[in-house]
Order: sequence, then C-alpha cells, then structure tokens
Amino acid sequence: MKIRKSFLIVLMSFSFIFAFAQSGKKLDKIIKRDYQIIECTISKISDKTVEYSFPGETLQISLDVSQIAKIDFASGRSQTFDVSSGNNSPSSGSSSNAVSEFKTNTIAVLPIPYLNSDTQESSEDMAKFAQNDLYNKLLDKSSNIFPLTVQDLRTTNSLLHKAGIDHNNIDATSIEELEKILGVDNIVAAKVSYTIGTGTTSTTYNSGNAKVNDNNKKVKTNDVSTTTSNNQTYYYYTVYFDMYKNKDKIYSQTRKPFLAVKDSWMDSVNYLLKRSPIYVKK
Repeated sequence: MKIRKSFLIVLMSFSFIFAFAQSGKKLDKIIKRDYQIIECTISKISDKTVEYSFPGETLQISLDVSQIAKIDFASGRSQTFDVSSGNNSPSSGSSSNAVSEFKTNTIAVLPIPYLNSDTQESSEDMAKFAQNDLYNKLLDKSSNIFPLTVQDLRTTNSLLHKAGIDHNNIDATSIEELEKILGVDNIVAAKVSYTIGTGTTSTTYNSGNAKVNDNNKKVKTNDVSTTTSNNQTYYYYTVYFDMYKNKDKIYSQTRKPFLAVKDSWMDSVNYLLKRSPIYVKK
C-alpha cells in the first residue's frame, strides 16, 4: 500500500513538472499581413501552407502562406515571406512589397525613443510627445515638403501596435519591414538621448546704514552681506535624425543643442528637419 502511494506521488510530481515546463515553453509567432499575431507551435512549413497548433492543443491548423508576412520562431530565427504578386514562397531574408501596395510619396513619423543615457531608462510619454512634435512640424511645413504627404499619426501607431512594435523595439526592426507594415515609401526616424547635470549659482547682496559724521561726510556702517544660492538642472541632449526613401537612407545627422535646457532638443529637431533633403525653402 505504501509503495502504491509513493508511486502515485512520484507520478503526480512528474505530471506537475511536465505541465510547468509546457506552460513556460517559448512559442513561435506568426505575424499575418493584417498584422494579427498568432502565438503557437509550428510543426510544418511548405511552399503553400504553414501548419501549427495552439498551446495545450494537438489539433493542427493550416494557414496559407499568402496570409503571412513574417514568422518569429521560438529559437530566435525570423523568416519573412515575399509579398510580391504571384510569389508566396518563404525567404530567409527580407523582401520588399510590390510598389502598388505602397502609398507613394507618403512619409511616416516613427515613435522617437527618448533615452536617459545614464540610467538607460526610456520614457514612453516623452517618446510619444517627441513623435507628435515632429509630426506637427511636418504638417506645418507641408508646402515645404511637397509632393510628400504625412501619414496620419493615429494610422502609423495603430499599424505598429498591431505588429507588436513600440518605442522600445523600433530600432530592432528593419526599415524595409517598417515600410511594408506602414505602407509608405518614406520614413523619418529620430532618437533623443540625454544626460542630466546640476550646478549651483550664488549671488551676494551688500547693504548697510549710513550716518553723517561731524565733518558732514556720509560714513557707511553696520554692513550686511546676504548670499543666495540657486540649484540649476542642465540637460545635455544628443539628437539623432535619419530619413529613408524606399529602404535607402537619404539623410543622417546628429546634433547637440547649444543650450542645456529642458526642451532644447526640440530646436535641434527643427534645425535638422529644415536641412533635410525633403525640405524646400519657399
């Protein structure tokens, strides 16, 4: 009886360990052309279909490769699929969309990583603020960037969100893939890196009372000296600014603002935009 109980305990332990291992198993990730993401285990890939199953299920599901843009395998390897007309075979490298699938002469503004170089912390709110600032600058200068039109920011961010891309991993995604996801032939990508410093300034004021002596001359007495100290915060920015057209980098500049104040990075962005090849003075 004791042996039987011991056997049951061991069996239950192995079952628990196996279930835990299964729950922690990394999954493959299928990214469809409509930007839906399927987390699964892929069992077979052919020229026409991909077969997979969901976690905890044995049912095999078949998906036509014409619906697939990319597969990120649990091993870390990625595989993109050619979306050109009449060719649905997988490829080990990246491949560009057919030109007709793009909105030609359209530029998209990517989320702008806003990174503290000392702590390596990235602010999501500031990344969105910086992206919105550059987007509005392009809209304000629409006559200067003609014939380009600016893709609506909500559209850009919605498509990136569906593809699982944000300010944290935007740098790890190729421009070719971003153009395919966003459906544009022009992209502006920027990054703001900064460090913070502090300093102290002191101001001294002297005052005193004057009286008249016996020779009718004013004499300063009871001198009072007051010193005021102020702590100042300094922001040292580096702005990276890149532009791409049809996968090719057409402009790349780095600039450090002259002033070390909190919003000085915005002036650098404006400076670099006006000197980019898409900007024409009117």
